[in-house]
This record gives sequence, C-alpha cells and structure tokens, in this order.
Amino acid sequence: MESGGHRALLLLLLLGGLHRGSACGPETCPAAREDLLNVHLIPHTHNDVGWLKTLDQYYYGGRNDIQHAGVQYILDSVVAQLLADPRRRFIYVESAFFWRWWQEQEESVQRDVTQLIQEGRLEFINGGWTMNDEGATHYSSIIDQMTLGLQFLQSTFGECGRPRVAWHIDPFGHSREQALLFAQMGYDGLFFGRLDYQDKANREANKRMEMIWRGSDDLAAPTADLFTGVLPNGYNPPKGFCWDQLCADQPIMDDPRLEDNNVDAILQLFLKTVATQASKYRSNHIVMTMGSDFHYENAILWYKNMDKLISLVNAQQVNGSKVNVIYSTPSCYLTALNRANLSWPMKMDDFFPYADGQHMFWTGYFTSRPGFKRYERLSNNFLQACNQLEALTGAAATHGPYGTSSSLTLRRAMGVAQHHDAVTGTAKQHVNDDYTLRLYKGWETCQVVIRNALSSLSGSKESFTFCNLLNISVCPATEAAKSFNVFLYNPLGRAVTWNVRLPVNGVSYTVKGPSGETVSSEVIPVSKVTEDIRKDQGTAARELLFQAPVPPLGFSKFTVQKVSAQGRFFPGLKKRTSPTNIENKYYRVQFDPETGLISGIHNLQKGVSLPLTHNFYWYNSSIGNAESQQASGAYIFRPNQSAPTPMTQNVRSYLVQNSLVQEVYQNFSSWCSQVVRLYSDQPYVELEWTVGPIPVADGIGKEVISRFDSKLQTNGMFYTDANGRQVLQRRRNFRETWPLVQTEPIAGNYYPVNSRIYVKDKNIQLTVLTDRSQGGSSIMDGSLELMVHRRLLYDDARGVGEPLLEPGPYGAGIVVRGRHLLLLDTPQDSADLHRTLALQEYMFPQIILSSGDGVPYSANQGPTTQFSALRTPLPNNVHLLTVALHEPKKLLLRLEHPFQGHESSNYSQPVTVNLQELFSTLSLSEVEEMTLSANLPKSKMNRMQWRADGASDLPREDASLFLDPTNITLKPMEIRTFLATVQYRKYGNWGS
Repeated sequence: MESGGHRALLLLLLLGGLHRGSACGPETCPAAREDLLNVHLIPHTHNDVGWLKTLDQYYYGGRNDIQHAGVQYILDSVVAQLLADPRRRFIYVESAFFWRWWQEQEESVQRDVTQLIQEGRLEFINGGWTMNDEGATHYSSIIDQMTLGLQFLQSTFGECGRPRVAWHIDPFGHSREQALLFAQMGYDGLFFGRLDYQDKANREANKRMEMIWRGSDDLAAPTADLFTGVLPNGYNPPKGFCWDQLCADQPIMDDPRLEDNNVDAILQLFLKTVATQASKYRSNHIVMTMGSDFHYENAILWYKNMDKLISLVNAQQVNGSKVNVIYSTPSCYLTALNRANLSWPMKMDDFFPYADGQHMFWTGYFTSRPGFKRYERLSNNFLQACNQLEALTGAAATHGPYGTSSSLTLRRAMGVAQHHDAVTGTAKQHVNDDYTLRLYKGWETCQVVIRNALSSLSGSKESFTFCNLLNISVCPATEAAKSFNVFLYNPLGRAVTWNVRLPVNGVSYTVKGPSGETVSSEVIPVSKVTEDIRKDQGTAARELLFQAPVPPLGFSKFTVQKVSAQGRFFPGLKKRTSPTNIENKYYRVQFDPETGLISGIHNLQKGVSLPLTHNFYWYNSSIGNAESQQASGAYIFRPNQSAPTPMTQNVRSYLVQNSLVQEVYQNFSSWCSQVVRLYSDQPYVELEWTVGPIPVADGIGKEVISRFDSKLQTNGMFYTDANGRQVLQRRRNFRETWPLVQTEPIAGNYYPVNSRIYVKDKNIQLTVLTDRSQGGSSIMDGSLELMVHRRLLYDDARGVGEPLLEPGPYGAGIVVRGRHLLLLDTPQDSADLHRTLALQEYMFPQIILSSGDGVPYSANQGPTTQFSALRTPLPNNVHLLTVALHEPKKLLLRLEHPFQGHESSNYSQPVTVNLQELFSTLSLSEVEEMTLSANLPKSKMNRMQWRADGASDLPREDASLFLDPTNITLKPMEIRTFLATVQYRKYGNWGS
C-alpha cells in the first residue's frame, strides 16, 4: 500500500503546501443564502478508465477517431482555469488517471495543485483507483481498489486529499453492499446518476430523490447508514446548459449590441429548469452536474459561461428572484443538506435491476464476457496470495533469488479491472484485450514475489513454475516429467483439503505428502471435450488426481514420481455409459435412465431429498422491433420470447469412477457439455460446464442458461448475494419501493449473482454457488437459472458501438468453462456450508510446481515441507480478508465475520480474536484500528448524522475508542481493519 500521513506532511512542506489560514473541509464551502433557493453548480468530468479506448489512449488522447478524449489535457486545462479565478471549483474522481498525471508535473505545478486542494477548490470525490461497478464486482476487490486510490491521495495530499463523498454517477444499478462498504470507509454520503426509470418517476413525484440508505440489517444503526442522493440528470448538465467543446448548446451571448444576444432566453430557461427540479427535492438546495464524459479538455468554455450564468442569475435577486447560484462540490452540497436539519426517507433494499425504458433492462452485463469475469476473479485470488506472502516474508519476497518485484503492478491492474466498463464486459473488444494484458503482466510480477517468498519459507531455491491453463489440462511442467514437486499455498485462515488435478501422460504415479507419507492418487483420462478445446496447446492424455490437505495461511509440499507400468491401463478405473446415479457419503445424484439428465439429489447425512431436473437452454436475443428497436447487447438483456429453447431432451453420458472421484460426462450438443462430479469426502455436488463457441450462423444471438427445476413452493421468492457478502431476498415481478409495471418478464427479473443464489421452502434449501459473477433468477417457483454465456450480433445502442461477439483466438467465438457447486440442505443449516464454501471459491489454494532440483536457500536453513503463518486455525466465522504490507514495516490486516445474523445457529454470533497471538512468524505492535479503506484512524471518523422520517432524534455511532489487540470482537457481517507495526520473528534466513 502507499505510505502514510508522515510522508504526506513532508511532501506538503516541501511543496509549500501548508498555507497559513487555509483549511480544507466545510469551512471552505461558498456561503449559501438560507432565505433563497441555492443552486449548487458542480463542475466535473467523468473519465472512464477504459471503454471505447484503452486507459493509455484515454490519458494521452490517442485514437480520437474513436472518441475525442484526452485526460491529461483535461487536468492541465482545469488547473489553469482554477488558478485564474478563486471563485471556481472542480472535482476529480479517478485516482488511476490523476496518479499518472501527478507523476509528470513539475514541482511548481504540484505546489499550485496542492494549494487548490488545501483551499477546497480542487476536491477529490470518491477517490478509488476507478469508479467500480456494483453488479459484477466482488467485495474483496472493491475494498482493494478503493484502498489503493485513497492511500495514494492520503500519502500525497494528507487529510485534505481524503474524499468525504462517494460519487457513483455511471454504474448500471447500485448494490446494498456497496453502500455498506462506503459507510464503513467513513464517507458522509453517496450520489449516483442511474436509477430505474419507474423508480425515478416515483421518487420525483414524492420528493424521495434523497434518502438514508441502510446498508445492512446486521450492523447497528447508523453504522451502516449512508445518505444517498439521486442526481437529477444522470451526471449531465440540464438541457441547454452544456458548454463543452463536445456540446452544441449556445454559449451565453451577453453583449447588448448583438443581434443574437440570448441573456433573457438563457435566464428564462434556467429559472424554469430550477423551478422544475426544485419541485422534486425536499430542501432549498439543489444540485446541477456541469460536465459529462471527458469534458473540460478546453475548460475555459465551461468556466466562462458558468461565470456569466452565476452573475446574471444572482443579479435578478434585486428584482425579487429567489434563486442563488454558486460554484460548489458534492461535499459542500451535502454539508448544506445536513445543516438543513430535515428528515429523510429510509431505503433498505438495493437499486437492481436498472432499466432506462420499458424494454431496456441492463441485466445482460451481469454475464457479458464470462471468460474475462473468471480471469478477474482468478486474478483477485492470485493477488491475495501475493499480498500475503509479501507481508509474511517482507524484503525476502520483493528482493530475492528470482528478482526484484512487488504486488503493486497486479494491484493496479486489478483496480482498473473493477471499472464499470471492465469487469462488466461492456468495453470494446480491443479495450477488453488491454484489461486482460494488464492482469497478465500483474500475474508475472506477482509470480516473482511468490517464488521469492516460497523459496525463503521452504528453505529451498527451486525452479518454481506456474501452470495457468490447468482448466484445459495444459501444463508442460507435468506432462512430460518423471518427477516433480507440488506446492499448495492456502490463503484462507483455516485448513482446507484441495483436489489437485494435473495433466500427465503416465498411467501410474506415487504421491508423497509433507512428512513422506503416501497420498492416495488416481489417474483418469482427459475428456474428448478438453482435447478439442485446447487444440495444440497440450499433449496430456490423462490427469493425475490427489487430495491435498493444506494448513491455514501456509503451504504443503508434495512429491510426485512416475511409476513404470506394464501395459496401458488405469488401475481401479471404471467406465460405463448411461449411469443412473453416483454417490458418496454426503450426496447421491440420480439421473433419468431415459434422458440422461439429472433427476434428483439427496443429502444423505440430513435425509433431505429433492426431485430435480437440470438442463441447458438458450434465449434467442432480440434484434429490436417496430415498437422499441431495442436489441440485446453488452449491457441489455432482451430475449425475443419468454420461453427458452432447451439444448436437448436427451444427453449422451458416461461415468468415470475410481476411489477418489465419480464423474458423469454429459454431452448436450456439439457446443455444450457438463461433468457432474462427486469427490470422496466432498459435501457438495460439482457441475463443471463447458459452453461455446455459441453458433450464430442462423443470424440470431443466443444467451445460454443453466437451469434447475424442482417442485419447491417458493411463492415467487428467491435469494441472491450482494457482491459476495450479504444475501438479499428477491421477489418475482416486484420492487420493494414502488409499484412495478413489469414489461420484461425474463430480463426484468434478473439480478446479479456474484457468489450464490438459492430458493427454499420451510424444509429444503437449494443453493448454487458460482465461480464468477453471472446473471440469475427464478422465473418459476422452485426454479433457478444462471446465465453462463452470451454471444450477440447487434449492438444495444448504449454507446459501446459494437456487438458482443467475442471472436476468440480462432475467430469462431470463445469457449467458456466454469463450475457451479450444488448444495441441498435445510434452511437452518445451509449457511454453515455455503458461507465457508463461497470463501473457499474465491480464495482457493495456489498450485506452484517445481522440478525438484532445488538447492538450499541458505547454509543455516534446512528444508521445510509444511508451514503455517498462523498459530492456530481461525474458526469458520472469522475470515482473514486482508494481509498485506501497507509500508515496509506496516501490516494492513482485515478480519471479517462472514455470516449474517440469524442465519446459522453455529456461527451467527460474535467471535473474539487475539491479534497478539494470531501469527506464528510475525509479532504486531502499535496496533491502530482504521476505517475500512485504511486511510483514517477509526478514532477520528466523525460522519454526518441524519434523521429518518418518523424519528425524533439523531442516531449516534458507537464512540468507544478503546482498543485491546488481545480481545478483538467481530459481530455478524462486521469487517475490522487494523494497521500495525510488524516485526519478523526468526525463521531460517529471513527473520530479523
């Protein structure tokens, strides 16, 4: 992480940035008139961190044939205009761009900018590395990217660089979990732009455009409360008042000698606009966003006309006008609302799904580009392992036998990937390719960190290698080797047993564990589907399978040796066609003998059974019609009919069975297959699906779903997670805060599924866990569906300007492989497993291979084959969310309670952790609790308080400041963040 406040102070002193009498915060806000209607003009620019152009192209102004935009020129121009007139203000949001621009500036410019920030005239809003999406993002990655951006601002500009207001003006729907995270980061409020058109009309009519959003049912009010405002025009200026070089509105022509003098017309239009907008809001303060996408490249156009507008409108006050116009910022506007001492409506649910018209539901992006969505999730997994090992070994990880490196490149790439046109899959193809390349380069730098750290911990310098194509059975390091070592690193705070599958060409192998014990293993054939997918990338005919126990926050080393075998056979392997069931000690899965499809699932330990059918279907995508001309596209999901087409009525299937696994291979079509898998000692059913390339030769795009149908009586209810954390109840054809008129019975019932979706009745709960973000729903009672892939031939007219075709490396479309985990249990017990499994799905063990030709790391260090950085495993209701270096000797530590209240009799209660006894190789001192984003001590957090409608008093947050590191209590859904000085205990050659 970026360094802390002392460095910021030094920089400000060097730049002359600490000016006597200057102070940022509410005291720098322009004076409002409480007897008038105050119009807050907010000059801003919205800078996508990639969309139609790449991040680099946007920054430098390249490829203006695609879109005219150059961020460096925006910042240059704005700073010059702010310095020219002390009345003017500007806000900036995306730290990824500002960080780059800042590095290029001369000291004199940095001094001027620092002064503008100190005076509150240039203000950072939101401040994350990007403005992240809220529908397809995971909470872990949201927190990381916000931390990255905010720490840059804090370390560079000190307290005046800390944003007070969140600003999510462009994401396509808004998550309750996002509101909760913002509240815990210390933000006073949130403003956003996109709101369902029916919801917006209802809120405008009832003056409910501004509200208190309660982000959690579990955390005591007002800890999870966030004042939230819906901006009146998205994030654009009012009609007729767009004065950028990209706009066509008339400038203010105020010379009385001109024939085209338009002052009276401008005044009349503006005052009418003000009156209309004010009728939809509660206070005598309203806001106008004066800017839009990549505006202010020639900032004088905006400022010259806004200067005139302010002067002209305010001059009318002598004639009885009650309108007062001021330059402002979101934090100044929020301060004015808070001082108004009004009461506000309460919001409890979320803002999904988002529609901007009758047939225009933005629910397609929940699934768009599923391959990239998976790569992003894998990259977060890899980043957490990299962060942890960097923190656990310090300088040994960043400067070691494999080179000098750090986790920073991947952290920045992951920050970019959270952008609301990145992980969403809504950028142009060449931009998405750039996002992918950035992640790949980040992986390369983190591989150096992991090699260095693993070498120091294991006491052996080996030829460590990574195999990133194991999902298609490709790994040169194992395919031809007679022997090799397998290191598994577990990033979770509890021990796990992981099923390792490695591509090989031998028929028999022995596997030895960390203590030299023999580990059971099997060799199974690679499927024909996998062989077809990988084409010429690999040669393995088989996979070696073994189950590997790994300690918490540590590694285990396994040695593999090829065994000579007579003949070409698979000992213990059974293979037969048309199986009727598979079974382990936890589950039995039944298959219909006629169709080959799943027909039932049984939890043998609980005695719970459910007749269940499963199939793949596709929706034909709408290409628009005479009524609406709305097609399915990267953003919008619009099937041309409500009934999907089944992939098949019968599947060809066969069973592969040995002592470790039972696998039923189902072939649904030439482009869709699935493996139904039960490992021994595995308390869930794994479904590994492979879909694509989706055929479109018939001229129709297709959106493929995996659907489970049962007879559960669910009364239109189903449940989806919010960004991988809290679970929200959904109700078909219903919205909690307004009377919905449903115009799209399929797309209008789709919600983001980041990690799980389930249905239940009083006795049975059916849960499906995902390995990436997908769109999902329950269109019929007892049914669950998840969209796994989509390929479209038309653009949906939302700006990206190209269809979601994804040609892939061979031009025929991409093949996507993923997995769903299927759980059947009672509603009372389901959370015990789906909570822990969901954590394991995004924080699974990393596999690192070596040829076994290592040499000692140092003369006084022997080899270590198993290691844990924790003294004892953490319980299931404590999750080690973050272990990362904040500074060379500062550890950033986040502990999370992953359970919601009342969902588990075993785990939905407070739990206590002793930080002093947590790590086996680190000692912590000077522990300080921070806000979630680690840029403000918790003791200094003093958020604005808001009164809800019907309440008599303002709520108060817990003011307890005493911190006992030996007794840290976590309540359900609570995340606690700490900074601590770290000292490395002696361990081999890297302790100090």
